[in-house]
Amino acid sequence: MFDLLSLDGLGPTVLLGLFFLAMLAGFVDSIAGGGGLLVIPALFAVGLTPAQVFGTSKLGACFGSFSASMTFVRRGEVELRPMVGIIAATFLGSVLGALTLQIIDAGILRGLIPFLLIAIAVYMLLAKNAGAFETHRRLGELAFALIFGIGLGFYDGFFGPGTGSFWALAYVTMAGYTLRRATGHAKIVNFTSNIAAFLVLAGGGHVLWGVGVILAAGQFIGARFGAKLVLSKGAKLVRPMLVIMSLAITARLLAQDPDHPLSRFGFSVWRAIVG
Repeated sequence: MFDLLSLDGLGPTVLLGLFFLAMLAGFVDSIAGGGGLLVIPALFAVGLTPAQVFGTSKLGACFGSFSASMTFVRRGEVELRPMVGIIAATFLGSVLGALTLQIIDAGILRGLIPFLLIAIAVYMLLAKNAGAFETHRRLGELAFALIFGIGLGFYDGFFGPGTGSFWALAYVTMAGYTLRRATGHAKIVNFTSNIAAFLVLAGGGHVLWGVGVILAAGQFIGARFGAKLVLSKGAKLVRPMLVIMSLAITARLLAQDPDHPLSRFGFSVWRAIVG
């Protein structure tokens, strides 16, 4: 399982493509989340099993979120000591989610998530000042840790798409953070849930280490550039990226589920337009 030299028969062109794709995924993920939209389909395309896809992609995601996290910490945007509680809650939630994933089909969440992501996109479009300035905190630190740490940690370990968007919205609306500060804190807890889920999946033998190391290197580099861009551009960059990635993740989920109510609604509208 720990043979780092095994690249599972993939040629150098494929591996190089995965590396550059991982760089782009790390860049996008460090700004608004959603990097898995790029990595996961690519891993399926080269022939990995579903369990291998999620385990191996988590290794890359760990390094990407770690790289972004350290950039925000070094720039003074995040203080780790006050986050001990929410880090612990997120780790616990993610472990429980990853364990649950191995016994229950994650598809049970597929129907709900598109509605939530569309709601985030609409909120960011309409509430144009949300996250532009610090506001008063609406939820205490303990309650925030228990509700969002365990809840979103479980979600990321169990299913995952849109976790970065959910964290950003939670920090803006419930903790009163700016979008830039919210993004920095989101990367810390996202790294926490990534590493927890990865440890569970790796323990189950679901990681292809050779491919995972290549993804990790790419996402580490891409996330560093993305985090620096967030620090320089702030809400002007994060807001449109959150909207774009929320809608992109929704579109992918609906494409995978043609029987979803939103998929049927979209198809009906399309038929009405084209006649």
